[in-house]
Amino acid sequence: MVFGLLKDIKEGEYRVLLTPLEIASIVGAGHEVYCEKDCGKLAGFPDEAYVKAGAKILDSHAEMFAKCDFVAKVKEIAEEEYPLLREGLMLYCCVHPAGHPEEVQALLDSKVIAITAEDSHRYGSPNCEAAGKQGALFGLESMLTINGGKGKFVGGFAGAPGMNVVILGGGTVGQAALSVLYALGANVTVMDINVGILRTLEYQYQGHINTMYCTKEAIASILPSTDMILNCVRWPKQRKDFLITREMLRTMEPGSVLVDISNDDPGAIESSHETHHDNPRYVDSGVVHYCVSNIPGAVAHDTSVALAAETLPMLLNIMNNGLKEACVSDGYIRRSLTTYNGYLTHEETSGIQDRPWIRPEDILGIADRNLDYAPAPTTTKSNNFIKL
Repeated sequence: MVFGLLKDIKEGEYRVLLTPLEIASIVGAGHEVYCEKDCGKLAGFPDEAYVKAGAKILDSHAEMFAKCDFVAKVKEIAEEEYPLLREGLMLYCCVHPAGHPEEVQALLDSKVIAITAEDSHRYGSPNCEAAGKQGALFGLESMLTINGGKGKFVGGFAGAPGMNVVILGGGTVGQAALSVLYALGANVTVMDINVGILRTLEYQYQGHINTMYCTKEAIASILPSTDMILNCVRWPKQRKDFLITREMLRTMEPGSVLVDISNDDPGAIESSHETHHDNPRYVDSGVVHYCVSNIPGAVAHDTSVALAAETLPMLLNIMNNGLKEACVSDGYIRRSLTTYNGYLTHEETSGIQDRPWIRPEDILGIADRNLDYAPAPTTTKSNNFIKL
């Protein structure tokens, strides 16, 4: 197979999906590899390292899409890339299809085979860990007086108490943020709707953190005494209500901080809107908001290394065995299949966008095989099936 590693073009994106080490493994497996010029430069991986690993360098995006059977990158397909899509091309990236109807339409119209990366990680995405840990640090930076915050230090000083921090969501992102904030001495409360997660975290931290069942009313009860709140909840895209409204935010002290790591649109926070690394903060209802949608891009080298290590086995499975057999042996690849030759194969996108879909196992003709199990990535369901 001819594989292509694309350079990401999204604003503020410095990561690369694979490092030269993974490229060497792909070449060693017998595949031809092209890398777009400077694809890894900003993450610390020069073109020379990719050439040494066995790749060939192409100068442009257009050449990459035209030359390769299978292309991959970190972030979603941008509008300027739509004309480069073609029937039969396979791509792997963070499509985020449920929230991007125009992108989905372009994928369907071009009849590409698209795999959405964010649903493909069996053990949770390294991006989520990076977003939680670095998001916590950006929140602490936002608390500084020089950035508009109320000037509290995370662990406090002699005679001055540390920060009260609330984390919404105890999944991979929330746990990563917790690990940083707890280590630095913050007084942390984790809120989730899964009591099992709360019990596990309470045991893991030997009762040194607080836990609460997450409801809008519970959040409202503790906001007045909260210095910083981090949203790590993957909010269902079909919901039109909010976990935190502007009215609730006004109960916090001026200069408090809200970090919206999930940053969905629409999302759980009424006052949240996407920002970028070059202008990451704004103030709404007296609260400093940090809402960069691409937090892991700020630690591009290490995120690239971690992401590449977890992504390589999936890509090799597809390239060595073909998509059909890869979807039989790995349920996480199967659940990530988003479009296939003009058909939508992603249930959440069907449910959110009211588009007809077909199950990956049906379009691939593997429904009667012994399929590797994977749980559904979200709770969104759809019975709007295509019948072939």
